[in-house]
Amino acid sequence: MKTLMMLFSVMLFGLLINPTVAVSSKPLIAVANAADSSFTQADRDRITRLEIKLDEGLKAINQRIDDSLKAINQRFDDNRGLMYVLLSGMFVLVGFILWDRRTTLAPVVRTTKELEDRTEKLVLVMKERAEKDPELKEALRHVGLL
Repeated sequence: MKTLMMLFSVMLFGLLINPTVAVSSKPLIAVANAADSSFTQADRDRITRLEIKLDEGLKAINQRIDDSLKAINQRFDDNRGLMYVLLSGMFVLVGFILWDRRTTLAPVVRTTKELEDRTEKLVLVMKERAEKDPELKEALRHVGLL
């Protein structure tokens, strides 16, 4: 049993280093025949085919991973463009709001100033009239204008 394990280790090591050396070297075949191993040439061929299939499978998986990463990067780039559009839209909106507020408030401020001027003039007229009319003078005192 120990000889069989050692033979298997030597053959496996030979396959890992160079499969053609392990298959074509006569001393390994002689040792295999001497130990009457069940590891045959068909087994070696099967292992070689499995290694080839594994390499192909790994290449396919690597390709899928690369494709997925490219797709993710493309999505990030698309989202970055959308973010720039949204950000510039927000700046335009804020600018429009400020402009609209200024243009909307200007007439209100102008009207308010005109009303204040008219009110001051009316108060002055009423004070002058109150000097001649005692009832009006008492009413203006009552509301706090005199």
